[in-house]
Amino acid sequence: MSAATTRSRTPDRLCAEAVDLARAAAEEAAAPGVVGEHSGLVSEGDRVVTHFFECKELGYRGWRWAVTVARASRAKLVTLDEVVLLPGPDALLAPEWVPWSERLRPGDMGPGDLLPTDAEDLRLEPGYTGEDEPLPSAPVSEEMAELVEAEDAELTAGTPSNLPMAPTRGSIAAVAEELGMRRARVLSRYGLHVAADRWEESFGSKTPMAQAAPAPCASCGFLVPLGGSLGQAFGLCANEFAPADGRVVSLSYGCGGHSEAAVMPKPPQPAAPVIDETRVDPFPLRPAPDSGSVPVLADEDAAELGHS
Repeated sequence: MSAATTRSRTPDRLCAEAVDLARAAAEEAAAPGVVGEHSGLVSEGDRVVTHFFECKELGYRGWRWAVTVARASRAKLVTLDEVVLLPGPDALLAPEWVPWSERLRPGDMGPGDLLPTDAEDLRLEPGYTGEDEPLPSAPVSEEMAELVEAEDAELTAGTPSNLPMAPTRGSIAAVAEELGMRRARVLSRYGLHVAADRWEESFGSKTPMAQAAPAPCASCGFLVPLGGSLGQAFGLCANEFAPADGRVVSLSYGCGGHSEAAVMPKPPQPAAPVIDETRVDPFPLRPAPDSGSVPVLADEDAAELGHS
């Protein structure tokens, strides 16, 4: 270890004693009454010392005022270098800044919000470009190229959406127009896998709902099939009482709303009333004397009981 390094770790005596100078500088830079007690010092180098003072300002818990003083070689006068508010070891700090593209979560967008996509988004790949040789992954790559060569079709100067007029019949742009390939970018294989993993995690076979389901969605009558390669593993739920109504669900997903889970029996129908119209039931206007629960007594018997 060199002598210079040894001297830099030992605080300069005059700079270490300049606590009042450092406090005055901190109070001048800070608001009144927010500079606390002297909490220590550290040597920054030869004849350079930083004094720390507690910060009492609300919202800056654990922060401290750092005042750096210095002294020229062979000089007895200590001068002020800088005053700054720095976080201490236990300071309350704001979370690390994250770009908006990484903070965004599904469901954060609201009406009127715009979400721009990166030009190099891995979830997307170029769609139909109108060039002589389409992309290898395009549906018209090989077959359409052979058709163009065989039919001597014309090539347009751009995509159908950028042409001043409708493409002529027989051109690649016309065929792309019929196939619905006017989009500038389409989902890449990576984008398909990311979407499939996300849907599988939300409505897949490993969810608690699917584990307790009586049957998978593949045999449910409420499942609406999807086209393309995603239709081999996913479908759309059309059961308004199911937890995944209107959502893309895995064919191995399931819930209690399965169409064949429990067929509700029809309610029992009561028997029709039988009315005999050939017979008349008599209904007396007055009840019979012996129809009640109290026996009928003669007048002399009632007199003995005290009845008048």
